[in-house]
Amino acid sequence: MTQRAFIFDMDGTIVDNMGYHTRSWLEFFSRRGHAVDEAAFFAATAGRTGHEIMRQYLGEGLAHEEVTALIGEKEVLYREIYAPHLRAVEGFGALVGAAQAAGIKLAVGTAAPPCNVDFTLDGLGVRQQFDTVVGAADVKRGKPEPDVFLLAAERCGADPAHCIVFEDAPLGVEAARRAGMRCVVLTTTLPAEAFSTFDNVICIARDFSEIDINHLTNH
Repeated sequence: MTQRAFIFDMDGTIVDNMGYHTRSWLEFFSRRGHAVDEAAFFAATAGRTGHEIMRQYLGEGLAHEEVTALIGEKEVLYREIYAPHLRAVEGFGALVGAAQAAGIKLAVGTAAPPCNVDFTLDGLGVRQQFDTVVGAADVKRGKPEPDVFLLAAERCGADPAHCIVFEDAPLGVEAARRAGMRCVVLTTTLPAEAFSTFDNVICIARDFSEIDINHLTNH
């Protein structure tokens, strides 16, 4: 029997939190005298790791330890802002339950650092529902490189062609495309038109309640 897998991006997909992430980044940069355009920032960074973002905006010459400390500061700010609003996107639990009943392996493939993975998955009480969790600490390159999704597929014992990625950002959809995976897009963060050029998108929905698992598995 062919092993299938669903791989979920976390931020903006399992939880509708990208606006809070952006707010925390803008506040972080503002404290350092950097004015950053919100729309341009999201387009350039969604799916990239904190290390990549810090170096892009504050300088490639930053030492690893300095970047790590800066990320820690920014993520504390994010968790303070988002904590009162933490909840899964509508329909997530039902979709996960249906996938498990169908024998589909479940994974998280995220650019988030371990502290935010813990905050989200443990805060929601859903970590145990996943067969594996792959985060920024597990790969060298963030999205749009395919590393995070390929490692998730490998850990699930599934061929990339039999994996479906759930994403909310173009860089993530591109990462899925490079991994040879089909993709479901949630419009939690951007409108459907933002994904019109991707040939690996098989479904676009506002939330998980609009997604028919039978349609996905027969696609």
